[in-house]
Amino acid sequence: MRATAGTIVILSFAFLATAQVAQKCSAPLKYPHTRLDKKFTSRQTFSSGEKVYYGCAEDFTPSRGSRSVECRNGKWSRLTLKCEKISCGNAGDLPNGHFRYEGQTYVGEKVYAECNEGYMLKGMSYMICKRSGWTGEFPSCEEKEMTCSSPVVNNSVKSGREVSVHHVGDTMNITCSTGFQLDGAQQITCGSDGQWQPKLPQCLLFPDARPAGGCDAPLIVSGSNANLADKYITMTSFSSGDKVYYSCDVGYIPVGGSRTRTCDNGKWTPLKLRCERKLCGHAGEISNGQFTYTGVEFGDTATAVCNEGFILVGRATRYCMSNGWDGRPPVCEAVECQEPTETNAQRRNVQEPPYTFRNVIRYGCPVGSLVGSREIWCTDNGTWSSPPPQCKAVRCQSPNVPNAFWINSHKKTYRPMETISSFKCKSGYTFTGPAHITCGSAGQWLQRLPKCLPRMRRA
Repeated sequence: MRATAGTIVILSFAFLATAQVAQKCSAPLKYPHTRLDKKFTSRQTFSSGEKVYYGCAEDFTPSRGSRSVECRNGKWSRLTLKCEKISCGNAGDLPNGHFRYEGQTYVGEKVYAECNEGYMLKGMSYMICKRSGWTGEFPSCEEKEMTCSSPVVNNSVKSGREVSVHHVGDTMNITCSTGFQLDGAQQITCGSDGQWQPKLPQCLLFPDARPAGGCDAPLIVSGSNANLADKYITMTSFSSGDKVYYSCDVGYIPVGGSRTRTCDNGKWTPLKLRCERKLCGHAGEISNGQFTYTGVEFGDTATAVCNEGFILVGRATRYCMSNGWDGRPPVCEAVECQEPTETNAQRRNVQEPPYTFRNVIRYGCPVGSLVGSREIWCTDNGTWSSPPPQCKAVRCQSPNVPNAFWINSHKKTYRPMETISSFKCKSGYTFTGPAHITCGSAGQWLQRLPKCLPRMRRA
């Protein structure tokens, strides 16, 4: 039967029905510092609802989260397991000494044993952090046998056999050279603390007894950055031809010239030793960061600064010492954001954890309208730029067709994909337009609304 204008259109609702078939998942994703249990590694497909389990990689241990993920309609749920590098922690107390840590206490790092003064190390000088803890024999610090070194008294006469080491209780008699007189005890004894008792005497020049052509103690050479060697500091008189030695100040290194000065007929020859500040050079490379310098000479500093989106791990400042830069370069690690809160909006892009600085997640709504930001991104302080958006349900308002009336019951609003066809034109009007109209996902009718137009009168 052909439909004619004015024909009653029967009300019907059409609902979209889709038969959902459970989809399988491909091989599970890889996550940092984790590994999939062996029984799952050889498989390539998994059924919906099936779970697989992860463990931590070698040298890592679980800190929080679940070990399992589940296949859900072709996609794996996100792994919440977090693995941290294994740490051996404090190596313990070392009686009469201490442990020196050069880095962290993670697997593979070393800790060094150092004994207090007067004690000597027995055993290995270091231990290594393994998965089972600190390995190796635990060292010990044992008391040294105290000895005294051979006493040095300038302008004294050496007698008997030269001995480099003296034991506790040994005695020595000090005799001054001709022209010098003893100031202090003549006999000294090696004490239990490794020091001579009483303190070492001095051999002082008799008044007006300086040898002809001799020199007084050399004066400090201003601006030389050098000092007289320790063995000459207490000496007050030198014979012609005597030599003294200089060394560079701490933080300075010799770059030329002689270290010696000579007493020459009552005058010291000029010091030609040239000392320059120690240069430390480059403080090292930092991935995702750089050093800022006050300089690269002794006493200067280098301070680490990380790039945007990275945080500093370790000591920021290194100091230029006499043996180079102290410590070791720090590390700049990427800022990470936590998993965003769940929402009824769907993700439009594949972005798996860890989420680092500037990673973007895009959202959309299959049905309804999006409330909130369509995109969120991980900021440099480890938080998301805004909360995830929500999908708000939409409705189409009941259509208003002038000069028409409803032939069946109707509603004020309609859900997306609902279809209506229950209009009838009033007498004297003709129905034109689509017989069915459907509510769209944006809350608007997908087809233009029908019309009831006045009938043309026949002449």
